[in-house]
Amino acid sequence: MFRRTFWFGTGVAAGVWATTKVNRKLKQLTPESLAATAANKAIDTGTRIKDRAVEFALDVRDNMARREAELDDALGLNAPVDRELPAARRYPAIENGNDPRYVDRTTYSHNRNEDH
Repeated sequence: MFRRTFWFGTGVAAGVWATTKVNRKLKQLTPESLAATAANKAIDTGTRIKDRAVEFALDVRDNMARREAELDDALGLNAPVDRELPAARRYPAIENGNDPRYVDRTTYSHNRNEDH
Protein backbone atom coordinates (compact mmCIF):
# COMPACT_ATOMS: atom_id res chain seq x y z
CA MET A 1 0.00 0.00 0.00
CA PHE A 2 2.84 2.40 0.75
CA ARG A 3 4.25 1.85 -2.75
CA ARG A 4 0.98 2.77 -4.40
CA THR A 5 0.68 5.94 -2.30
CA PHE A 6 4.28 6.92 -3.13
CA TRP A 7 3.79 6.45 -6.87
CA PHE A 8 0.42 8.17 -6.76
CA GLY A 9 1.99 11.20 -5.03
CA THR A 10 4.88 11.20 -7.49
CA GLY A 11 2.42 11.11 -10.41
CA VAL A 12 0.37 13.95 -8.96
CA ALA A 13 3.51 16.04 -8.40
CA ALA A 14 4.72 15.34 -11.95
CA GLY A 15 1.28 16.25 -13.32
CA VAL A 16 1.16 19.51 -11.38
CA TRP A 17 4.71 20.39 -12.46
CA ALA A 18 3.95 19.59 -16.12
CA THR A 19 0.66 21.50 -16.03
CA THR A 20 2.25 24.64 -14.61
CA LYS A 21 5.08 24.39 -17.13
CA VAL A 22 2.65 24.08 -20.05
CA ASN A 23 0.46 26.94 -18.74
CA ARG A 24 3.50 29.23 -18.46
CA LYS A 25 4.53 28.38 -22.00
CA LEU A 26 1.02 29.01 -23.30
CA LYS A 27 0.97 32.42 -21.61
CA GLN A 28 4.28 33.24 -23.27
CA LEU A 29 2.84 32.33 -26.66
CA THR A 30 -0.19 34.62 -26.50
CA PRO A 31 -0.15 37.46 -29.06
CA GLU A 32 0.07 40.13 -26.34
CA SER A 33 3.03 38.42 -24.69
CA LEU A 34 4.79 37.88 -28.02
CA ALA A 35 4.28 41.56 -28.93
CA ALA A 36 5.63 42.71 -25.56
CA THR A 37 8.65 40.43 -25.88
CA ALA A 38 9.36 41.63 -29.42
CA ALA A 39 9.03 45.26 -28.33
CA ASN A 40 11.43 44.74 -25.43
CA LYS A 41 13.98 43.04 -27.68
CA ALA A 42 13.66 45.82 -30.27
CA ILE A 43 14.25 48.47 -27.61
CA ASP A 44 17.28 46.59 -26.28
CA THR A 45 18.67 46.17 -29.80
CA GLY A 46 18.09 49.84 -30.60
CA THR A 47 19.88 50.88 -27.43
CA ARG A 48 22.86 48.67 -28.25
CA ILE A 49 23.04 49.97 -31.81
CA LYS A 50 22.83 53.58 -30.63
CA ASP A 51 25.61 53.03 -28.09
CA ARG A 52 27.83 51.47 -30.73
CA ALA A 53 27.07 54.26 -33.20
CA VAL A 54 28.04 56.87 -30.59
CA GLU A 55 31.28 55.02 -29.88
CA PHE A 56 31.99 54.79 -33.60
CA ALA A 57 31.30 58.51 -34.11
CA LEU A 58 33.63 59.42 -31.25
CA ASP A 59 36.36 57.17 -32.66
CA VAL A 60 35.95 58.72 -36.10
CA ARG A 61 36.11 62.24 -34.64
CA ASP A 62 39.27 61.44 -32.65
CA ASN A 63 41.00 59.82 -35.61
CA MET A 64 39.94 62.66 -37.90
CA ALA A 65 41.45 65.25 -35.54
CA ARG A 66 44.65 63.21 -35.24
CA ARG A 67 44.95 62.84 -39.01
CA GLU A 68 44.23 66.53 -39.56
CA ALA A 69 47.03 67.41 -37.15
CA GLU A 70 49.39 65.06 -39.03
CA LEU A 71 48.49 66.69 -42.34
CA ASP A 72 48.91 70.18 -40.88
CA ASP A 73 52.38 69.22 -39.69
CA ALA A 74 53.25 67.66 -43.04
CA LEU A 75 52.10 70.75 -44.95
CA GLY A 76 53.77 73.13 -42.52
CA LEU A 77 50.52 74.81 -41.48
CA ASN A 78 51.54 74.73 -37.84
CA ALA A 79 54.84 76.51 -38.54
CA PRO A 80 55.34 80.03 -37.13
CA VAL A 81 53.96 82.73 -39.40
CA ASP A 82 56.43 85.07 -41.09
CA ARG A 83 54.90 88.56 -41.00
CA GLU A 84 56.90 89.77 -43.99
CA LEU A 85 55.37 89.24 -47.42
CA PRO A 86 57.51 87.63 -50.11
CA ALA A 87 58.81 89.73 -52.99
CA ALA A 88 56.54 90.07 -56.01
CA ARG A 89 57.28 87.62 -58.80
CA ARG A 90 57.84 88.75 -62.33
CA TYR A 91 56.99 86.60 -65.29
CA PRO A 92 58.63 88.26 -68.30
CA ALA A 93 57.15 85.76 -70.73
CA ILE A 94 53.61 86.83 -69.91
CA GLU A 95 54.06 90.52 -69.17
CA ASN A 96 51.58 92.74 -70.95
CA GLY A 97 53.29 94.77 -73.62
CA ASN A 98 50.59 97.44 -73.40
CA ASP A 99 51.07 97.93 -69.69
CA PRO A 100 52.78 101.31 -69.17
CA ARG A 101 55.21 99.74 -66.74
CA TYR A 102 56.72 97.60 -69.49
CA VAL A 103 56.42 99.82 -72.59
CA ASP A 104 59.51 101.35 -74.05
CA ARG A 105 58.10 104.81 -74.88
CA THR A 106 61.00 105.86 -77.07
CA THR A 107 60.30 103.45 -79.89
CA TYR A 108 56.55 103.08 -80.29
CA SER A 109 53.38 104.36 -78.68
CA HIS A 110 50.27 102.17 -78.45
CA ASN A 111 48.06 105.02 -77.31
CA ARG A 112 45.10 105.15 -79.72
CA ASN A 113 43.87 108.41 -78.30
CA GLU A 114 47.01 110.20 -79.38
CA ASP A 115 46.62 112.73 -82.17
CA HIS A 116 48.36 111.70 -85.41
